[in-house]
Amino acid sequence: MRLFSGMRPTGRLHLGHLVGALDNWLRLQGEYDCFFTIADWHALTTGIENTASLPGNIIEMAQGWRALGIDFNRSTVFVQSDVKEHAELHLLLSMVTPMSWLTRDPTLKAMVEDMHIKGMSYGLMGYPVLQAADILLYKADAVPVGIDQAPHLELAREAARSFNRIFGPVFPEPKTLLTETPKLLGTDGKKMSKSLDNCIYLDDTPESIRQKASGLVTDPAKVHKDDPGDPDICSVQDYHKIFSPSDVGAHDFDCRAGRLGCVRHKEYLAAVLDGRLKGFREARAALDGKEGETHSILSEGALKAREAASVTMASVREAMRMGRQ
Repeated sequence: MRLFSGMRPTGRLHLGHLVGALDNWLRLQGEYDCFFTIADWHALTTGIENTASLPGNIIEMAQGWRALGIDFNRSTVFVQSDVKEHAELHLLLSMVTPMSWLTRDPTLKAMVEDMHIKGMSYGLMGYPVLQAADILLYKADAVPVGIDQAPHLELAREAARSFNRIFGPVFPEPKTLLTETPKLLGTDGKKMSKSLDNCIYLDDTPESIRQKASGLVTDPAKVHKDDPGDPDICSVQDYHKIFSPSDVGAHDFDCRAGRLGCVRHKEYLAAVLDGRLKGFREARAALDGKEGETHSILSEGALKAREAASVTMASVREAMRMGRQ
């Protein structure tokens, strides 16, 4: 069974990446033939003016994946633009994708609103079609996604059905593997995003973790430490549910009883996060100076990806009667 997933290269990894995708990848790479891409073309859809930072961000993301434990020998890891077949299949799938599918996409609408994009480019409008091409190019059986990305995957399934109906059975319909972890909000209570400067990064120092944890949003009605609080609306408690679930029950009881102040609650969380991220910090630091090695590993991954992609595109061209027969 083959699995496909990817991330846009934004540089340093943060907790949102970890709980939203990477923890899942680490588990799934032992169960599937995994293809993981650093999606640099997707990064252009919302940041065309920032291309100068792309090369550095690509390597930083790859270094982070290595430090976290993504096995580059077991999984095929590559940069999207190193496999030009992604662009070719994107073009061909766009011919069988009605505009109505794109205009109704709630994920695309949310992205435009969240990033305050005033003029949607042709590339951004076609983002879901490129993502469908990414997935279908490797005939992926499954795609791990968060709930907010599920509409994009449904479009990939629709594109596969549309193509198969017109040209014959070429693509399997990938199934959705929903990430079990709920969305992790940033330090300001909004979606964790580098552009909003509200991230806790995996390589943050203990002091930085403490500082950021101290700014997390808690129950606004809990003014004094001995006031009863509502942990159901406390982002600190949400973090504990993910990173120290065994503590949640006691924290819930003590908060409601007015025995747990917000400052102490945040201190507990900072200690938990520091313990969780210490190993990553050490592994990531050990990769400093090994960027050339990571470049070589990504090149090897691109060769493997192109081999699989070329087989798919040969069947696509044959089905469509494209090119000289």
